[in-house]
Amino acid sequence: MHKAMRSLIQEVLTDVSAKGLPGNHHFFVTFDTMHPDVEIADWLSDRYPGEMTIVIQHQYEGLDVGNQGFAITLSFGDQPEPLYIPYDAIKTFVDPSVEFGLRFETQDDEGEDAPVEEAPMEEMAEPEGESRQDAEVVSLDQFRK
Repeated sequence: MHKAMRSLIQEVLTDVSAKGLPGNHHFFVTFDTMHPDVEIADWLSDRYPGEMTIVIQHQYEGLDVGNQGFAITLSFGDQPEPLYIPYDAIKTFVDPSVEFGLRFETQDDEGEDAPVEEAPMEEMAEPEGESRQDAEVVSLDQFRK
């Protein structure tokens, strides 16, 4: 299931790379900055130890989508910074314009990812430490051929 959902992210980003963002679409991507294959500037990993959320909307360059992850250049304080984010490092992928979000939970005891869930937007934005409501599991039936 994870492979299918990460493949969906790859497909969406490939389309954006080729055609740009349609309409009001934009993405919030939260990823694990400590993932061994993440490539970000040292000062960013120092500032965001653990996880970081980026916004892909108006000001991005060089979106290059590959099979294992994507590269993008974003501005931080008017300074362009290249990033490489493997799909395995993504924790959440959200398009607030259509209230769609994917969350990849991990199970610490097994080291394996738990099922991918689609969560309501309010839950995605909820501060840490507060209780969460159960999310709905995404049905893959619409993606089957």
